[in-house]
Amino acid sequence: MLSRRILLSAGASLGLLAMFFRSRQTSADPRPGPFEITKTEEEWRKFLTPDQYYILRGHGTERPFTSPLDREKRSGTFACAGCALPLFASATKFDSGTGWPSFYAPIEYAVGTQQDRSLFMVRTEVHCRRCGGHLGHVFDDGPAPTGLRYCMNGIALTFAPEGASADKKG
Repeated sequence: MLSRRILLSAGASLGLLAMFFRSRQTSADPRPGPFEITKTEEEWRKFLTPDQYYILRGHGTERPFTSPLDREKRSGTFACAGCALPLFASATKFDSGTGWPSFYAPIEYAVGTQQDRSLFMVRTEVHCRRCGGHLGHVFDDGPAPTGLRYCMNGIALTFAPEGASADKKG
């Protein structure tokens, strides 16, 4: 027979697991705003691929070492996949060994940050300043000159080689 203590412990454990694995996507948008580009969630779903929607709008994370942009070495610009705002110059990209495209600095005024307290830790989330799309997180273990590592989801980015325009969406 199950005791009350076992049932309460199991219920509390399940509650903690549910909090841990819950989706960060809610009906109340956690991003600060207002943003220059706004769409309804239905419009975002039509505009983005399912993977892009999961990352940019649902605050998801792609699996490490799966993005071709992690291995991109050409000169050019990395832009937001949601609105095409140029975010990072290739000159600031470095191989962090983490499996995600990493940069030591964004283009000026391209990104915003906010505190992220998900997964029982405190991190700094990075989002596109124009559309609010979730890009990844920034950490203080990067190289000189900034000492920062902008660890970005490749699915949240597009790449335009030098001489090509990245600003095609909007």
